[in-house]
Amino acid sequence: MELKKTSLNELHKKLGGKLVDFTGWELPIQFEGIKEEHLAVRERAGLFDVSHMGEITIDGSYALKFVDYIVANDASLMNENQVMYTFMCNEKGGVVDDLLVYKYTNEKILLVVNASNTEKDYNWVVEKAKDFDVVTKNISDDVSQIAIQGPKAQEILQKITDTDLNEIKFFTFNSKVLLSGVECLVSRTGYTGEDGFEIYLSHDKATSIVEELFNVGGEDLSPIGLGARDTLRFEAGLPLYGNELGDDITPLESGLGFFVKLEAGDFIGKDILVAQKRDGLTRRIAGFKLTGKGIARGGYKAFAEGKEIGYVTTGYKLPGQKDSIGLALINIEYAKIGKNIQIEIRNKLIDAEIISKKFLEKKYKK
Repeated sequence: MELKKTSLNELHKKLGGKLVDFTGWELPIQFEGIKEEHLAVRERAGLFDVSHMGEITIDGSYALKFVDYIVANDASLMNENQVMYTFMCNEKGGVVDDLLVYKYTNEKILLVVNASNTEKDYNWVVEKAKDFDVVTKNISDDVSQIAIQGPKAQEILQKITDTDLNEIKFFTFNSKVLLSGVECLVSRTGYTGEDGFEIYLSHDKATSIVEELFNVGGEDLSPIGLGARDTLRFEAGLPLYGNELGDDITPLESGLGFFVKLEAGDFIGKDILVAQKRDGLTRRIAGFKLTGKGIARGGYKAFAEGKEIGYVTTGYKLPGQKDSIGLALINIEYAKIGKNIQIEIRNKLIDAEIISKKFLEKKYKK
C-alpha cells in the first residue's frame, strides 16, 4: 500500500530527512541525528511536521454537551479560545485516545487526535453522536500542522507575524493569526516540555511558511524528526498512546488522574474510573532508572522478588542524561519511589530503582 504523504514531504527530502513508514505515513525519523535534534529543541528551537495528526470538528447547539459526554476532563469549564488535554475513554475505563480539545465557542469545537487512531476515533465519535444534535466532520485531510518548540520558538515565530504572541497564553489559541500574510490557527501547546506553538494551516501554504521560519530562524531553528519527538516527550514525562495509554490501560493507571474530573457530569467510562479510585489501583505507570548496565526498551518484562510484576512501556538512554531511564506499568506495591525492581534485558535481570516520572523540569510559559 502506498504511504500517505504530508504537504512537507518534498521539503523533508530536500533537508536530508531519513523517511520511514510511520502508521502508514512517510515521515522523517531524523535529519541531523536524534541526539543533535533533541538537544537543539532543549537549547534553541526545533520545527516538527505533525500534519499526520487527526482533526475532527464538532458543530451544533449541543457540541459542548456532546464533547463533555465523550471526554473524561470537564469541557464545561473551558473558556472560548482555550485548549484542554483529555481522554476519550471506553466503557471499561480504558483509553480510546488522548487528545486536545480546542473550544472556539459552545457550538464549535475542534478535536485533535493521534494519527494512528484518527479513523478509529472518528468512527467512535460518529457512533456516540447519534443521540446528540451535532454535526461531526473529519477534516484531517484538509489540514497541515507544524510545531515550533524550544526556548527560542517565540522569538523566531514572532518574526513572521504582527500578532503579539505573548497574548497567546499556555493552552490557549488564536484562530486568526497571520503568519507572513497566511491566516493560521496558532496555539501555545506542544509535546516536548518546552515553550512553543502548534500551527494549523492549509496544505498549499505549509511549505512556504516552514521555509520562511527556517529563513528567519537561521541556525537557531532545526528540523526535527519522529525519533527526537519521542525522546523529548518521554523526557518531559508525556505519555504516548500505545505505550503509556491504551484500550486496556485507564488514565488513573497511567498516573494522569489530574486530567480526569470524576466530580464532573456523566461521561463514558466514568463508573469504572470512580470504582478504581474508590477501591484503589492494582497497577500503575512508574518511572525507573537502571542501576545496572543496559537500556530498557518498550515491552521488556519487569520483575521483583522473583516474580513478574509488569513491563516497560518506554525506555531510553537520553541525550545529556547519564542514567538509562524508563517508564513501566507495574503492580502497585512496587510503584513507589525508592523501591528496587529488575528489568529483563537480553535474558538477564538488570537492577533498577523506582524514581519520579518527572525526568525534566518543564519550561512552559504560563
